[in-house]
Amino acid sequence: MTALKDLVSRACTGRLRGSDVSGATITVTNLGDQGVESVFGVIHPPQVALVGFGRVVHRPWAADGLLGVRPVVTATLSADHRATDGVVGARYLAAVTRLLQNPEHLCT
Repeated sequence: MTALKDLVSRACTGRLRGSDVSGATITVTNLGDQGVESVFGVIHPPQVALVGFGRVVHRPWAADGLLGVRPVVTATLSADHRATDGVVGARYLAAVTRLLQNPEHLCT
């Protein structure tokens, strides 16, 4: 836990070392700046998952019984089911959604 707290602290302050970011397990890709709305990734071993983010688009959105237009981004997850299952993937995407909607909680 101490090592994890140290890693998170260095990540939040921009002081990661090269050894901290090598040998990835999950790849994160963003093709939104290229105009892509949805990313469906291909996993390259030894990685077990790929999270893809598309561009922000304005879509109709219902909240608290009201319909409006909101900026929305599509996040996808490709995962190797030998390492995990859909339930874990769904929980991961739910956590990503929660954190992106409350970015002030990312580095606390």
